Amino acid sequence: MSAQQWADQALQSFDTVVQATSGFRSRPGQRLMAEQVAKAFGQAQLGKIDADDEDAPPPDRAIAVIQAGTGVGKSLAYSVPAIAMALERGTRVLISTATVALQEQLVTKDLPALAAHISKPFKFALAKGRGRYVCKLKLERLAGGADPSGEDELPDDDLFPEEEAAARAKRPRAESEARMKFYASMADALSRGAWDGDRDTLDTPPEAEVWSPVGAEASSCTGKHCPVFSQCTYYERRKELVAAQVIVANHDLLLSSLGARLLPELDNCLLVVDEAHHLPATALGQFANEADLSRLTWIDKLASRALRIGQLLEVQEIADIPNHSARLRATLQDVARLVMDIYGETLNPPKSAGANASGRFGSTPRYATPYNNITRARIPGGVLPEALIEPLSQVAHHADGFLTALRAISKALRSEIKDKPDEARRLSTLYAQIGALAPRLESVHATMSLLLEDTPEGAAPAAKWFTLEVDGDYIVVKAHASPLLPGNTLRNHLWSAVRGAVLTSATLKSCGQFEFFLRETGLHGDAAVTTLEVASPFDYGLQGTFIATETQADPKNAQAFTAEMVDALLSDLSLVEAGALVLFTSRDQMRQAVDALPTAMRDVVLVQNTLPRQQLLARHRERVAEGLASIIFGMQSFGEGLDLPGPLCESLFITKLPFAPPDDPVGEARAEWLRGSGRDPFIELVVPATAIRLAQWAGRAIRTEEDRAHVYCYDKRLVRTSYGQLLLKGLPPFTLERRLA
Repeated sequence: MSAQQWADQALQSFDTVVQATSGFRSRPGQRLMAEQVAKAFGQAQLGKIDADDEDAPPPDRAIAVIQAGTGVGKSLAYSVPAIAMALERGTRVLISTATVALQEQLVTKDLPALAAHISKPFKFALAKGRGRYVCKLKLERLAGGADPSGEDELPDDDLFPEEEAAARAKRPRAESEARMKFYASMADALSRGAWDGDRDTLDTPPEAEVWSPVGAEASSCTGKHCPVFSQCTYYERRKELVAAQVIVANHDLLLSSLGARLLPELDNCLLVVDEAHHLPATALGQFANEADLSRLTWIDKLASRALRIGQLLEVQEIADIPNHSARLRATLQDVARLVMDIYGETLNPPKSAGANASGRFGSTPRYATPYNNITRARIPGGVLPEALIEPLSQVAHHADGFLTALRAISKALRSEIKDKPDEARRLSTLYAQIGALAPRLESVHATMSLLLEDTPEGAAPAAKWFTLEVDGDYIVVKAHASPLLPGNTLRNHLWSAVRGAVLTSATLKSCGQFEFFLRETGLHGDAAVTTLEVASPFDYGLQGTFIATETQADPKNAQAFTAEMVDALLSDLSLVEAGALVLFTSRDQMRQAVDALPTAMRDVVLVQNTLPRQQLLARHRERVAEGLASIIFGMQSFGEGLDLPGPLCESLFITKLPFAPPDDPVGEARAEWLRGSGRDPFIELVVPATAIRLAQWAGRAIRTEEDRAHVYCYDKRLVRTSYGQLLLKGLPPFTLERRLA
């Protein structure tokens, strides 16, 4: 069947599903998007090619980049053509979103509804990282089900990093007992079938510090050799993935599992990237590395465990561990001292943090501060000082040698578990004891490798920096390194494998153009890429008014601007009769607004982080439903993905243009590189990124065709600067009003 026939058939399925859907309202934009999706996926040549035929043309690729405004119904527009075509072509659909929340919506609501209307049956499954599932072996131990015994076993705390063990020792007895009861209740619910082992399905998902000790981790997992493998929640979910034609993942998992065979092979599936504007930031986060240069007791502990277990298994490679571990620790200490010698003036902690910066890192300072204090020193141009190159090279060398020995032990343990199933539980525990600390060693090696990476002429260097943090009783120095350009990373690791993909979001264009997004995602100049903008069906000019308020104070003068902005904001908030959302650009700004609230308004305002997010939103909905005013104060995470239709958000307040924080080291390094190349980082990087963020924030106001809303912005730069005019181009076409504060 030809590409056009595939596309026509998929589009016909879309028309059939839409007509069968109750409450259907014709959406020309939605069908236009579905047509583009079908066309792209029809053109993609999937599957293996003949590698022996040197004259064979490269496989056909097709990548559609589609901005679909709010209200288009993009989930239906991409999922129906993709699923219909995948079923006909005998392949699978991989949908990647930015958040677990959208994953859940697709799997619990959208896909079940589609399954009732698509002619061919299909299975779908949710893919999450293994850390969101419980490790039954760890839970069993913490819940008291299997106390370690026998000379070959180590204390229970050795299943976890020393920080966790230390934290457990410091907790009040009542808190520790409460945690043990919580773990016991989890184990009981699991055994009764009342809970499926997924963190997100608990009635109240626990905080990270409570969940971390029982979360499944690749480094401590023996897979099919584990004694409870047949009951493992994570591997049960993986079985569901194998049987599913449609898999819903998230961007983190998509990038972290490249080459791991967890998700469908990208050259033989149809990939949909929803909320695609998040993909560049996710890529930078995935491929960045950091290493602690101060708290190094884990090295001795890991070496001790490795030697002990290696001797039990008669692994010859352990002979090198004492040298590698001792040299690794000593050289890391040398690096920490050198970092303080070179960057001490920038990193030096306040005097109240004590005199520990002289070289004895990771121990108790003479004067501990009651709060964490982080300072940072970035390496200009990514060019390491000569004095650091050899020590960092030595760290990388000894970390690599240590890792080689650990891999040999790991291989021997797996073989032993396979040969001695009766001892699987004991041996799996030994594996976990090494696996709890091995990721530290891997991070050290990866960080040093990126720090030492040479930059080809004309290419962008990695961002490299050091931080000093006062963490309770410790002063901690860390080394960091990150790729500079997400586009290069995505091009090399993702798009090189993809044959057919659709990237979509309500905010892919920046300042009216796709160019910034295409560069950030590594798709600029790719001949396989097509772009399409599908306008929102909403009449923004009729439904919404954008009120640009001009303060006298310059927003760059934070103190004067915030004081004037808060006065104007409180005046406008006094007029709110239903639901409202106020978005702040800093915690300090939000704090000042909260402090200035008159007594009568304090019961009306709900502040982010004073309640769990879902509870806060539920209380907001309850108040509005009762006819009361309710105002949410929030920051960046409330600026997108928040759906407050109708009276829940009749007024939206943007306190200041949402520029990225000025101290982001990757952004700083990138701006430096752009300036060195004769380019303007503000216009090329800062403004386009801000335009997308501002469009997301403004998008909280109008969610349905019946909504009416006012959007307020107190930053006069939006209407008084040339770049402000560019930002306005990226906003929905609200009716614009200007006023003085």
